[in-house]
Amino acid sequence: MEAAKLEIIVDPARPIITTRRMVAAPRALVFEVFSKPEHIKHWMGPRALEMVSCEMDLRPGGKWRFVHRAPDGQDFGFHGEFREIDAPARMVRTFIFEPWPDAEALETLLLEEKNGKTLITTTTVHNSMEARDAMLKGGMEAGMTEGYERLDALLVTMQAAR
Repeated sequence: MEAAKLEIIVDPARPIITTRRMVAAPRALVFEVFSKPEHIKHWMGPRALEMVSCEMDLRPGGKWRFVHRAPDGQDFGFHGEFREIDAPARMVRTFIFEPWPDAEALETLLLEEKNGKTLITTTTVHNSMEARDAMLKGGMEAGMTEGYERLDALLVTMQAAR
């Protein structure tokens, strides 16, 4: 089976990045792996980084925070607040990469099931073109690609166990 490809769409006139990726799992399971720390820590981010903290209060107004650690010991933190939760279809949250605290973005996750597979669409609205471009240049595509490959493997394992 050919691996699914991450599609990245950059709006040339607005500070928006949309990503799309199909996974071979039902929407309810995909929502579960996006919303529970015990699953997120096994797939989100590049393989070279270890997720050392994964906290989520999954409700409107609830906070979330993830910290990845590089092999050299450097930490990379991300945090935000949930704005909307419509399980298992949609999640809206703010997103802040901690080294750039003034570059808050609004991220919408949309999950659409088709024939037992789920299309994952994220739309991220940055507060400036500079913040959008910094995200693109900062390794976003490589990190997301590796994370989705790890997600594919986790979904296979989880479905086999059910």
